[in-house]
Amino acid sequence: MESALLLEKTILVVAVFAITLFIAMYSTLVERKVAGFMQARFGPDRAGPFGILQPLCDGGKFFFKEEIIPAGAHKFLFIAGPAVAMFTACITSAVIPWGQELVIGDRVVSLQVTDINVGVLYIFGVVALGVYGIMIGGWASNNKYSLMGAVRAASQSISYEIGLGLSLIALLMVTGTLSLKEIVAQQEGFVNWNIWVQPLGFLIFMVCAFAECNRVPFDLPECETELIGGYNVEYSSMKLAFYMFAEYINMFVSSALMAALYFGGYNFPFMNELGLSQNWITILGVIAFFIKILAFIFFFMWIRWTLPRFRYDQLMRLGWKILIPLAVANIVLTGIVTIIKDTYF
Repeated sequence: MESALLLEKTILVVAVFAITLFIAMYSTLVERKVAGFMQARFGPDRAGPFGILQPLCDGGKFFFKEEIIPAGAHKFLFIAGPAVAMFTACITSAVIPWGQELVIGDRVVSLQVTDINVGVLYIFGVVALGVYGIMIGGWASNNKYSLMGAVRAASQSISYEIGLGLSLIALLMVTGTLSLKEIVAQQEGFVNWNIWVQPLGFLIFMVCAFAECNRVPFDLPECETELIGGYNVEYSSMKLAFYMFAEYINMFVSSALMAALYFGGYNFPFMNELGLSQNWITILGVIAFFIKILAFIFFFMWIRWTLPRFRYDQLMRLGWKILIPLAVANIVLTGIVTIIKDTYF
């Protein structure tokens, strides 16, 4: 029994890891295609039909490029920085429920790597660790622009993690649980999606997710016009690729979290009225979940090619003077509504 469970979890971990890398890899192509479409030009279209082999060419370029470590860099930490960023990005998805159970023979297989009753706290812990990869890499590079980018990343992460956490407190007041599996299960039925009861919380969470992923208009740690390339300016070869991949993986995981917390996760309208077997419902649920995720990824890209970058003072003002007070007000409002509902209804 234990060996079968271990095999199931191993297969699921490998599948989630492979899908995550595949989506991160092809997000680089889709981003350039979206940019080309929005700027009335062609994106990459030379490598394979419609450029679909471009990510493989980019990967080959990163593998075979010369690896350069600056003479004044701290070698161990210089190598550890991108490794930490990539590792923390990959393990965040361990608590995300990708679908309902599959029935295979006499076994019920859960499509979640692990279901812990404090899954939301686990995600916060891992996200908080992710900034260390940037900080270590920026400091170990022995470059003033890298260090400045790393300091920006750290202060930005601290500022927006507060708003991110406060936005979720109101959601936890509504759901009454920290388990992602239970939160998604409670959203069965289109009218039960959390976006209808926490629209302000979702808006705050989404803005903070952009900042946590260092995406435009919050890409101040990489700001090319000021810092050349930011914390990764001294990196080349696969170390630079790890930082880039970590950003796209974080974007994928953030999209999955927004879909799971506020848009029903694998739930979709009329799923129980179709009269299908459990396995078919599960498969359709997984497809619906990934459609929601891809829609959010497209939104990330659309924003990048639509809005200009904030100034650093604007970024800090938005985090501390707007988002945090809004999140606190949302908590108070949610508490008042909950008390009224429990008292009179």
